Amino acid sequence: MVHPALLVVLACLLDRLVGDPRRCLHPVQVMGWAIQRLRTLSEAWAGDTPWKLRLAGVGITLLVVAGSGFTGWLLEQVAREQPLLGTPLVMVALASALAGRSLEQAVQNVLSALPDLVEARSRLGWIVGREVRDLPEGEILRAAAETTAENAVDGLFAPLFWMLVGAALVAHWPWAPGPLTLAWIFKASSTLDSMIGYRHGRLRWLGTAGARLDDALTWLPARLVALTLPMLSHTPHRWIGQFQVALREGAADPSPNAGVSQAAYANAVGVQLGGRNRYPDGWREKPMLGVGFQAPDQAAVERMLALSLGLEGTWVLIAFGLAAL
Repeated sequence: MVHPALLVVLACLLDRLVGDPRRCLHPVQVMGWAIQRLRTLSEAWAGDTPWKLRLAGVGITLLVVAGSGFTGWLLEQVAREQPLLGTPLVMVALASALAGRSLEQAVQNVLSALPDLVEARSRLGWIVGREVRDLPEGEILRAAAETTAENAVDGLFAPLFWMLVGAALVAHWPWAPGPLTLAWIFKASSTLDSMIGYRHGRLRWLGTAGARLDDALTWLPARLVALTLPMLSHTPHRWIGQFQVALREGAADPSPNAGVSQAAYANAVGVQLGGRNRYPDGWREKPMLGVGFQAPDQAAVERMLALSLGLEGTWVLIAFGLAAL
């Protein structure tokens, strides 16, 4: 069988070369279908009763996460017993858990539409939750920068981290949860958070378990990004200081992880993020990050994308080097 660390490397390369083919069924779509179906059944049973909704939310989280992880584990066992058949399946499945290329393409599509504000807003609306109507160019660029910084952790570095943990485990204990098992567990929690992890209506109770699990699984990867990203920035000699600033500025964000990842990128590139955003449910004031720097321009957003690519390569090289030793 191919070494699990090498499988992760190949999956990263496949993601960067191919991304997410639009005509193929994606594992996240299956997870999303299961979540929606379970949500419908849960709300029919629980109604508006908070304790029932919380209990149902725990059940949804356990079923979706356990089912996703077990499916990944079964594929890993197929690869172990029948490597010619199973190894390519696991590699493709691992690549499906990474969003490096798809995030880069989505952000670049917004940048390439400028200075056509109407088209840029339309493309931006597909990748951000805020209202994009009437946004001027500066706010479009800030939104692009912020989604680049936040989704770099959610879509790339957090699943990559858990893949590397799984590769280390299965290299020593063949029947342990491997890279695909842990990657799909993370993707399941992330999908739960994105679909039902909101603080309004019934979701205040139904989505709590999934949101808390996602926060927990993203906590360490977000801080590892904040620790390692400054090494590739324009001031690598200040990497400890930048790490401390990212933790301090990010602590003001309601999310325990989004603020840290955005602050890390803001200080690594030298731009100021945060401010007032309009969402479907009203206005929200986000904490200021990278205080004292200029507002992001197109070059700054492209620099963020380049940093993500460089940091992904750095993480993979370090992990593969440790595996070789």
